[in-house]
Order: sequence, then structure tokens, then C-alpha cells
Amino acid sequence: MIEFKNISKKYGRYSGLEDVSFTLEKGKIYGLIGPNGSGKSTTLKIIAGLVHPSKGTVLVKGTEVDRRIAKEVAYLSELDIFYQPFKVKDMIDFYASQFEDFRIERANELLTFMKLDPGKKLKQLSKGNRGRLKLVLALARDTSVLLLDEPFSGLDPMVRDSIVKGLLSYIDFENQTVVIATHEIDEIEQLLDEVLAIKDGKVIDRQNVEDLRETKGLSIIQWMKETFKE
Repeated sequence: MIEFKNISKKYGRYSGLEDVSFTLEKGKIYGLIGPNGSGKSTTLKIIAGLVHPSKGTVLVKGTEVDRRIAKEVAYLSELDIFYQPFKVKDMIDFYASQFEDFRIERANELLTFMKLDPGKKLKQLSKGNRGRLKLVLALARDTSVLLLDEPFSGLDPMVRDSIVKGLLSYIDFENQTVVIATHEIDEIEQLLDEVLAIKDGKVIDRQNVEDLRETKGLSIIQWMKETFKE
């Protein structure tokens, strides 16, 4: 579904990614784990066609990625980029006008699940509720690839677990590839099939979550501590 072939990305003298290669399969949920500045967001932006690699090739469903890949990829940015004068329902209508695969009925179901008022102005929403709206907009699309960059940032820890469990109802486990870049490991460990550790722009380890538990007796948190220890 997704293939990175010797991808490097330079930002001036800074290296965002350095000779990264991996393949992600259809029907799996991947966790992209690493410290701030490790290259997680750059990886997602390259898959989404928002950033062009300095070197190498990235394919989605066998097609080289460019900006037109948006029709295959739903991307939730870590950034909060909303039209402030809009109401919640205006953002739903805007996304529906931009993406043919946007499902209004599903979006309305998600608004109810996330306890968001369609008539509320965006500038009146708390940081947590703005985060919920970003999830609604991403999950309401029927895409082959779902990219979530820090999707639980700003959410109250008391509601994260219930929201994560609810997300399971809106992911197509047979046809979608889901990549989640996050620090909130406790809540999403139950979702993940595989984890990739990224540090200083390089993928330094990759593990099957079930193998970690059954063969090595490690949770993802324990594996992270071992992988990223100095």
C-alpha cells in the first residue's frame, strides 16, 4: 500500500529524514514512534504529498506520490488550521465540497459521538474540541490511507480511552492502511499491529506488537524505553 524507497529530506542544512526505506501493508494500523524532531511529521507529510522528498521515491498503491494523492489519503495534521469565522457545520460542508469521498452521514455520526455542536463557532471551541473536530474530518473520508499526526493532542486524558475505542467503529480494517504518529502510547497500544521507531531521521527499529508481547514479554512502552535509551 505504501512504499518508501531510500527517502531523504533536507531542510537547508538540517536533515529531516535520511535514507529511509519501508513498506506498509493494507489492512494494518501502524504506530510511528519517536521524540520530537525525529522525523515523524515529515514522514506523514511526504505520504500525503505535502512535502517532496529531496531524494528517493514514495509510492501509494503503486503510484508515485504528488499533491494529487489527496484523493487516496486522509491526513490529520498536528497543526490547528481552521477558518475561524466558520461554525462546525461549515467545516463539514467545506470538506464535503473538497473531497468526493467525504461522507456527510458519517461526519454527523462522528459529531454526535464526539459531542460536538454543529452550530458552535470554531473560535469558541476548546483545544480539545478542536482536536475532536479534526478527527471527525479525517475519519469521515473513505480513503485507502489514513494518516493521524498526534491525533489526541489536547484531549482530556479522562476521555481519550473512550474516544480511541470509538475510533474502531470508523476504521476499515480490511481496506485501509492507518499510520498514527503520537506520544500517547497507552491509549493506542490496543489498536496497533506494528510499531516503527524513528530517531534523528532514521527508522531504527520495527516490531510486530503481538510478537513484542508474546515472544519478548514487552509492552510498547517498555520496548520504547529500551529502544530510545541513550
